[in-house]
Amino acid sequence: MDPVISSDLQSLKSELDKNAFQSTRALVAGGAGFIGSWVCDILVLANAVVHCVDNLSTGLLENVRHLSNFDNFRFTELDVAQSSPIDEKYELVIHLASRASPEEYQQRPIETLAANSQGTQVMLELARKSDATFVYASTSEVYGDAQITPTPETYWGNVNPVGLRSCYDEGKRFGEALCMAYYRTYGLDVRILRIFNTYGPRLRSDGLYGRALSRFIEQSLHGADITVYGKGNQTRSFCYIVDTITAILRVAAQEKMKGEVVNIGNPREITILELAEKIKAMTNSKSRITFHPQPPDDPKRRCPDISKAKKILGWSPSVTLEEGLRRTITWFAEHGKLAA
Repeated sequence: MDPVISSDLQSLKSELDKNAFQSTRALVAGGAGFIGSWVCDILVLANAVVHCVDNLSTGLLENVRHLSNFDNFRFTELDVAQSSPIDEKYELVIHLASRASPEEYQQRPIETLAANSQGTQVMLELARKSDATFVYASTSEVYGDAQITPTPETYWGNVNPVGLRSCYDEGKRFGEALCMAYYRTYGLDVRILRIFNTYGPRLRSDGLYGRALSRFIEQSLHGADITVYGKGNQTRSFCYIVDTITAILRVAAQEKMKGEVVNIGNPREITILELAEKIKAMTNSKSRITFHPQPPDDPKRRCPDISKAKKILGWSPSVTLEEGLRRTITWFAEHGKLAA
């Protein structure tokens, strides 16, 4: 395994209660994706029995191929929006299956909506029949162009329901509503994560799948123009993958999370232009920073209020942006591809 990922997984394992997921039968939908593959990695190391399902629309088989060497892991290529998983019982269901890159999901709006509507209901039904804990990966995008920053879970959002981003924003909002309907109707143990921008090894940078941070790294490493949308004064808050996975595991393990919604992200806010300049400097790149039209409905600010995560989970990010970028750049230098 790649040394950066291996080191981070050992760090995650050392923080994990060694009995937290012992022999737990877990289904991870979207398990070959960026976040999903890290979830599968650590659950396998924690001796859970992991069934990873993914239709490989955005996930990559190479992210989990190494896990085929473990007896407690298996992979099934499956679109959860189109068909039900194998009729089995699980104790933990983690639903991460969805397109998440704005450029990509705007090209596939129906499939994106399906993953968070039909797909979520399929997963919820499976969890209900198994009496399993259900963890739903929602997103900070449910807040839209937030008028309150840092944004708490109590904020209802400022979303354009018919805009280009609505397939993802409203799909996730519907998924949350569906989770709470199952919680109130059936007493299902649901836990909702509103995940803010996460980065690290395995984050795709190619073509429509690329995000700003991964795209900037690739462009910097290859001396290509660093493409910033708008003036770059829009802000985001970037959380390193190890911190995000730590939070997901705590949400899945703690009983007091039943029926709760919690923000998962790093409260350090940075402009996109500052991020581009920082990555250019860290890679010693001679790339030019170029400016391009800003996409419609692109939120001006994005920053989480993580007071609830601190209180309930005892969690806050521990990896600084500079350290996380260093690790991510090291990985991309070895494994990345120039963004199309």
